[in-house]
Amino acid sequence: MAELGLFTPNSLPGVNRVSAKEAQLLQTQGAMVVDTRTEKEYKARRIRGAVFAAYVEKSLKDVAFDPAQDDFQALDKVAQVDKAKPVIFACNGAECWKSYKAAKVATAKGFKAVYWLRGGLPEWDAAGLPTEGG
Repeated sequence: MAELGLFTPNSLPGVNRVSAKEAQLLQTQGAMVVDTRTEKEYKARRIRGAVFAAYVEKSLKDVAFDPAQDDFQALDKVAQVDKAKPVIFACNGAECWKSYKAAKVATAKGFKAVYWLRGGLPEWDAAGLPTEGG
């Protein structure tokens, strides 16, 4: 069961944490923004230009989570892109572990330029950056 109030760490070794404005700049330079939320959430509203790749979470909301318990087959679709291309993982903010876990798994699978938008869509919204969907 998901636990509320359990915040992701402030950093993730091997992954660059970015602000919404930094993520937008990277996106304009060709980085792919990957939305790891549910399909329903993605369809309702998302960062403009974000690619849908759900992280189906069953493991604990913990830095020592077991990725084998989760389903991130959607990464295979992202992996068809050059693994050297910058990729930014985002979800529902600091209490959402999906983008944290996705970034960690992507790094382990050989992605070279992995970024994590810890603040996710809420931070993107607060910065007044463009969204789509709904």
